[in-house]
Parts: sequence; structure tokens; C-alpha cells
Amino acid sequence: MADMHALKKLDLNLLKVFESLYVEQNMTRTADALHITPSAVSHSIKRLRECLGDPLFQRSNNRMLPTPACQRMAPLIIDNLTRLRQIMQHWGEFQPLTSEHHFRIGMHYALEPSILPALTTRLASLAPNVTFSSVKVDRVTLTRDLSAGHMDLALDVALPIKSPVLHQKLIDDDFCVLMRNEHPLTESMSTDAYFAAGHIGVSNRSSGASVEDLLFQQQGLSRKVVIRCQNYYSAKSMAANSDNLLTVPRRLAEHLRQDDVVLFDLPISIAPISTHMYWHKNTEQDSALTWLRALFDGIFVR
Repeated sequence: MADMHALKKLDLNLLKVFESLYVEQNMTRTADALHITPSAVSHSIKRLRECLGDPLFQRSNNRMLPTPACQRMAPLIIDNLTRLRQIMQHWGEFQPLTSEHHFRIGMHYALEPSILPALTTRLASLAPNVTFSSVKVDRVTLTRDLSAGHMDLALDVALPIKSPVLHQKLIDDDFCVLMRNEHPLTESMSTDAYFAAGHIGVSNRSSGASVEDLLFQQQGLSRKVVIRCQNYYSAKSMAANSDNLLTVPRRLAEHLRQDDVVLFDLPISIAPISTHMYWHKNTEQDSALTWLRALFDGIFVR
């Protein structure tokens, strides 16, 4: 039975902890998401339990599972919290020249060299007091991260994603090849020579084909990946000091290209790699995030 006297004095921050724990189902992940300690999470949930007269969550191995009452009421609470956030977000229109807003933008590190300098330049002239953070995108938790406001928008390749996450394609980028200056193939690179050469693959996954290898496989082709690493900058250094080839999206290649490597067109046609912008539908009408999305749309010249 809920304690009505305690409910009148309820701290709304407890509901924020409740929402996060309902989504994460784990004390530690909830603490990380809210930037508080696990003991603070536990204390907040204890206070809510006392107010509402229900255990709310029950531990099962490493998960905190909602009780039947919690499962029934949580969607209503979360929906109303979302509405409250929307109301607060619309409290006054975003004014770029005077705003001190901080944006959190999810993106893969490989996108940073071609995007962040342009973003910094535009913010300096259009919104000089606005700041931002570039944060890692976790595709498994992308919907949850956008919903919880852990990031305002995300940039990534085309993903099989659906509402409540919305998306817009920003640009298609073709692939090209980086090789050392004195590489034998700088004179002429045929398709046969490309596939006969050794290649450097880049992926932060422990196994599985890279994007370009998947595209080659669609045409019944395969290349010999002799080195696999996690970072394009390491890969570029290895290409500069070996006869191995590095296949990379052109926008990134332009930033990687230095005096020790040269850039060549890929000798075979494969589908380009698309960069998409993702955001949660709850932020669709937010003036600050609408402005930010338009800014990114302008950065990508199609």
C-alpha cells in the first residue's frame, strides 16, 4: 500500500533512478548510466519501496527483475517522465548565439577526423558558447542510449533499426586504396593485382568479415587479409611500411593520406558505405536538437 504522506514529499530524482533500473535491470549499469554509485541506486530504490509499499524489483542472478506491480506501472511512469522532459526541453527556444548547451554525439572514432573539425568550426561562428562530447556508439544499446538521453544523436553506418529511433542518410562514401609510395602497384593496379596482394583489415570486433569484405563476398570475391587490427591509424602506418594494401572509405582516406602513402581508386565497383544520423522520436521537436541535426546535415556535402 502506497504511503500517501511520503508520496507528497517524493523526490522526482527517485523516479529517474527507477526508470534507469527498469531499463538496465542491473544496479551497476544503472549507476554508470546516471553517474552515481551503486549504493546510491540501492538507497533510492529502498526509498521508493517504502513510499509505494512494493519490492519493485527482485534479484535474479545478476539481473533486477520488476515485480508484477512494477511491470504494470513502470511504462506509465516512464511515459510521463518522457512527457515531462519534452515539456522542459521546449521551455524557450534554443538561441545558438547565446546558448551554453552541451551536446553528446555518438560516433565511431573513424568518423571523427572528417566531422569534428568541421563541427568545431561551425560552432565557433554560429554557437560560440555551445560545447560537445564525442562518445562511443554501442549498437546493441543504441536505442536505449538515445531514449535515456545518454547521447543526443548518433552517427553510424546503415543499421537495421526501427521506431522509436528515427534516422536520415547523410552521405554515401566510396572505398579507395592506400599503399606505400614505392609500392609496385603504383604504376598500375588491376583487379587481379588487387586481389593477389596482401591486405590489412580493420575491425574492432574479434572476428567476422569487415564491411568491404562483406561487399566483396556479395560478388563472389574474397581477398587475402594478412593483418587485422582495430585502428585505421595503425593500419595506415603498417601500409606505409609494407606491401599490404589498406582499403578505406574515401573521406577517412583523405585524412589518413600523408607523404608516406598514396591514394588510388578501388579497381572494382562495390556499394558505397552510408553514414546515417540517428535520434529518438521524443527529441523530434526539441529546438536545440533540431538545430543540431540541421547543422550536421549541412556538414555533409552530398
